[in-house]
Amino acid sequence: MEAARQELGIDAELVSACVDQLWAAERVVVDSGKIALAALDKAEKTFVRRLLEVASHPRPLKGPHEPVLANFEEQQAIQLSPEQRAAVLSVTEHSVVVITGGPGVGKTTIVRAIVQVFERAKLRLRLAAPTGRAAKRLSETTRREACTLHRLLQFDPKHGKFQRNEDSPLEDDVVLVDEFSMVDIQLAAAVVSALRPGSRLVIVGDSDQLPSVGPGAVLRDLIGSRVVPVTRLETVYRQEQSSSIVRNAHRIKAGQLPQSSRIDESHADFFIVERNDAERAAEDVITLVTQRIPQRFSLQSQHDIQVLTPMHRGPAGTHALNLRLQAALNPEGPALIVRGQAFRVGDKVMQTHNDYDKEIYNGDIGHITELSEEGRQLVVDFDERSVAFEEDEMDSLVLAYATSIHKSQGSEYPAVVIPILTSHFVMLSRNLIYTAVTRAKRLCVLVADPRALRIALAEDRREERQTQVKERLQTAARE
Repeated sequence: MEAARQELGIDAELVSACVDQLWAAERVVVDSGKIALAALDKAEKTFVRRLLEVASHPRPLKGPHEPVLANFEEQQAIQLSPEQRAAVLSVTEHSVVVITGGPGVGKTTIVRAIVQVFERAKLRLRLAAPTGRAAKRLSETTRREACTLHRLLQFDPKHGKFQRNEDSPLEDDVVLVDEFSMVDIQLAAAVVSALRPGSRLVIVGDSDQLPSVGPGAVLRDLIGSRVVPVTRLETVYRQEQSSSIVRNAHRIKAGQLPQSSRIDESHADFFIVERNDAERAAEDVITLVTQRIPQRFSLQSQHDIQVLTPMHRGPAGTHALNLRLQAALNPEGPALIVRGQAFRVGDKVMQTHNDYDKEIYNGDIGHITELSEEGRQLVVDFDERSVAFEEDEMDSLVLAYATSIHKSQGSEYPAVVIPILTSHFVMLSRNLIYTAVTRAKRLCVLVADPRALRIALAEDRREERQTQVKERLQTAARE
């Protein structure tokens, strides 16, 4: 209220009167000195109520489960650790379970094992994730069908509502949701509202990543509340220990500066190029993407390397880097000009909002494959699925040679290049750098000012959200 008074240059009494009017109109809720949008307050209360209703009816799954796990270990040629085994067995004992941990700790292995346990028990299992990219990865790793949460809940774009809800719940026995850190409070409320009585919910995610783009920090709040069983995986397993990407991700999570690989290392996969000037850093990013990485690592600039940056503005922001990378990688040929931006066949582009009719979603990346002779239509290939765009639909597409780190959540790329500068100060946080680094599968290069890295890794540089989910869960669980 004080910020509003200063910004608008009006008396505090008028601000207070306006808040009272909003409260009377049920646009906001005022409680114990906190003001919340009414829709978000309702979503928090719904999430808490429905989650605890599901969690309060545990239905232990009849065993024995050890033969199933032994068969799984034989199939996968691995041996589950005690903490991994405990994580799998926890889902047989409780109706709501959270499994969390960073890269290399075996979350994918555990999900595969959970799938096998439930399938052997002949339970109806649905796998889902917040985005199309995350659902595709979940499907690839489990070799089972996985869908987006919007498809699971049968979103009706015409009315802006989910068709699966408390009145028309899902018929499945188990719903497993991956990448739950990306789920905002309203979507989380919709998920738990659609669970039928007696069903189970398995939540998998990394609580140290950035919180959801939408409101809330649901996974973090749920873990912090301690009202449902949480398995926190912390051991980095043998096959990952040679990866500097994984090692440095855990250093970043602990607030420690990452360490660059030596150039002469045979399996070097993490490099830091120190730069404190934004223009010089941008030059290095272009050179890395167009020359140095393709030459040394045999990776394709267009398809294998993704630039991730904290901000849109500035020399090392998405806008400037996209123009320079397009000029370097795809400078010629017929173009469709939209908002002063040229789009050409071969350009990497991103969808910036959900389009349920076309079944493409915010953050989906594709490549332009066709441009009509009249120059009024484009065709974009999104994961081997062609989608046509008329000129008046192009507002949802942007160049994607460089994207924001926030937009990269739920994705993986063979190589990432990440500029981190003091000019990014307002966005820098430990969660941001950690999220960016963990997008890389084979190679990660930071073009970084050491001062900016230290700022980001400082203990008080963590993206926080003002929510009441944790407190409400704890209060409701005691009642």
